[in-house]
Amino acid sequence: MRELMMGSDPARQRRVSTIALGAMLMGTVTDEATSFAILDRYVEAGGTFVDTANNYAFWVNGTQGGESEQLLGRWLKSRGVGDELTIATKVGGRPPQPAKQLSENLEGLSAQVVKESLARSLDNLGRDHVGVYYAHIDDLTVPVEQQVETFGSLVQEGLVGLVGLSNYWTWRLERYRAVAAEAGLPSYDVLQYHHTYFRARTDLGGLRSKDGSIGVAEGNLLSYLRAEPGPTLVAYSPLLSGGYVRADKPLDESYDHAGTRARKSALDEVVKQTGATTNQVVLSWLTGGAIPTVALVGASSVAQLDESLAAADLELTRDQRQLLDSAGNN
Repeated sequence: MRELMMGSDPARQRRVSTIALGAMLMGTVTDEATSFAILDRYVEAGGTFVDTANNYAFWVNGTQGGESEQLLGRWLKSRGVGDELTIATKVGGRPPQPAKQLSENLEGLSAQVVKESLARSLDNLGRDHVGVYYAHIDDLTVPVEQQVETFGSLVQEGLVGLVGLSNYWTWRLERYRAVAAEAGLPSYDVLQYHHTYFRARTDLGGLRSKDGSIGVAEGNLLSYLRAEPGPTLVAYSPLLSGGYVRADKPLDESYDHAGTRARKSALDEVVKQTGATTNQVVLSWLTGGAIPTVALVGASSVAQLDESLAAADLELTRDQRQLLDSAGNN
């Protein structure tokens, strides 16, 4: 499986597979036996990067989350898996009380919360450190300098390998990275956003705010990543939850525009040329481009995972990539 190196500091860099496995629904929607089989297959195929969060998946059963981390902890212990597997988790989005839907009343990113939440996550996972620790939301009530210092101290204590941000405005992530650089503290080298081949309207897609969509890898972010060496993009929901291939999973309204139709035509042509599946072409396009990108895929079965893993062996030609890149740009 293809790999890339995450992290700008050579002393803390981590080599991970370009296809990561999302464990969001493991322990809730996906039962333990199936989850264990998926995790076993992922590692057997050479996968080295598993993603979760401290609030996954509170909305399923009306909890505060933690089920995914706990399941991973049981699996890690039962299989004797160590540092060969990079585990990423997140802080900030956990509801302070059991809840069934996302609200603005979340734990936030105070120093106390970040440290206590990490301790809880490590206990759930049965580990003494995590490979990547993300700020899951942007907490405007806590000064950036304080947050940078808090996350940096966790790295310095050996509890965290790399720090990251998920679903931030581009100008905000640049501020975090600039403050970290000025203070000589670990930078935010891993950035998790929704990204896929089709382009969503940014006034409709992703996590919506009064100013538009937060969490979609749109032009500002992609331009930043092309110009700024160091960060790795981790692209979640790259297959649109089956939207590319399943009639029962129609694309939402944010993809209903002329650019999508042009991109679908180009995608269909490359699928025809390669003999690969549509999902595999999308994953190969994501992970083989100029921006260092990890595709974060979910799976509800081993067969579904195997289709995604096969994309690691698909190399698009220059002409095929050019066809895909240029579609819908006019």
